[in-house]
Amino acid sequence: MNSLKSIFSRTGRVVNAPPSREIARERREWRLESDRWRHQRHVEKGYRIKWGYVAIAYLVEFMVIGASLAGAWLFAGVYSDGDWHAFYFMLLAPLVYAAVELCRVPLGILARTQRSVFVRGLAILGIVFAAGVTTKSVSQLGEMMFHPRLMEAARTKTALKDAQADRATINDRIGAADARVAQYTAELDQIEKRAADNAQQLAGLPAQRCERVFGTNSKGMRYQNLKCVADPRVAALSGGVTKANADRTALVKDLEEARKARAGLDRGAADRRVADAEQAYRNAVNRSQLHSFTAMVYGVDPIDVTEQQVHAFLRIFVFVPALCAAFASTILALCAVSTRRTFMDEDDLGAAVNPEAAPYMLDAIADALRSNPSVVRAAAPQASVIPMNRPAASQSLPGQTLPGQGAPTHGLPGPTLPAAGAGA
Repeated sequence: MNSLKSIFSRTGRVVNAPPSREIARERREWRLESDRWRHQRHVEKGYRIKWGYVAIAYLVEFMVIGASLAGAWLFAGVYSDGDWHAFYFMLLAPLVYAAVELCRVPLGILARTQRSVFVRGLAILGIVFAAGVTTKSVSQLGEMMFHPRLMEAARTKTALKDAQADRATINDRIGAADARVAQYTAELDQIEKRAADNAQQLAGLPAQRCERVFGTNSKGMRYQNLKCVADPRVAALSGGVTKANADRTALVKDLEEARKARAGLDRGAADRRVADAEQAYRNAVNRSQLHSFTAMVYGVDPIDVTEQQVHAFLRIFVFVPALCAAFASTILALCAVSTRRTFMDEDDLGAAVNPEAAPYMLDAIADALRSNPSVVRAAAPQASVIPMNRPAASQSLPGQTLPGQGAPTHGLPGPTLPAAGAGA
């Protein structure tokens, strides 16, 4: 007849045997023994460290260090201007700061576990120094978070101020442009008049006179030429006409530019530029969280917030969270250590009595009560006292009664029952 084990082995299924009670009992005893050993170790050291809280403190510390190094890397990439020497130079200090920040959690544990007051003072001083470094790194990250919005708000505010200044001077510039156009127009009229006068005078001059000239040359040969004599005023008038034409050409060009500049000066266009700049600045301010919080604190419109108010609130919004981040993990590490006033103050707690010693202890108590029965009567005058060593009911002497029924029973011979609780 096949056994069940062979049947299940042939079918390919394996039956898990029930857990052994001995193994489970040994495991439980091992856990209890481990707990007792750890407890005794904590009692001897005088403190206990909750490593789960320490792990959380280190996790927070590593997150702060990682964010600080990433921010330093981005900061160096933006402000090194492509110079790799400057880039790596800017990363040296953040690496040292990260190493200093890593010391805060161990210093916090030392401040709780060291018994020397001097060493504790040094640990607390190191915590303050490391927290200052962390505050610097985290505050830089906070400023980098608000920097783009602040720069956009500053740029749009500058554009708004330029548009407002342009509108404020538009009337003066329009007056100057009109005066310039009028001046060029008057000068052009004068040049035109002068050119016309020169042309008229030149036309009124008589024509040049030509006559034949006869003579003999050095070789004795006779010659004749036609000689024309012009009026000397013709040259002066012709030069005046030419200069007037050149001046008119240059002045016409200047007049066209002045008229074009005057056409670009429009009060309506200046007002529209101011309105557009105000809208752009308002949009930039509304996208800036720092401006919104500052306006909420001071109770003004975000566009009316001043630079002094923004930077005053920036100090609070950056340095306070930086201080909190600097001390958060350290405080957690400090709270992860529990200390005691003495090293052995828990020895009297959880005291256990060996069951084998219980009968001897109860016998000693019973002997003390038999030797001094007045204590029992004084403690409970209305109650009956059952002696620890009483004779058996079947072998009691005639006339023997229990306490509270007449005669005392201490000192009577006979067998005794086991002490109460001896087997407890």
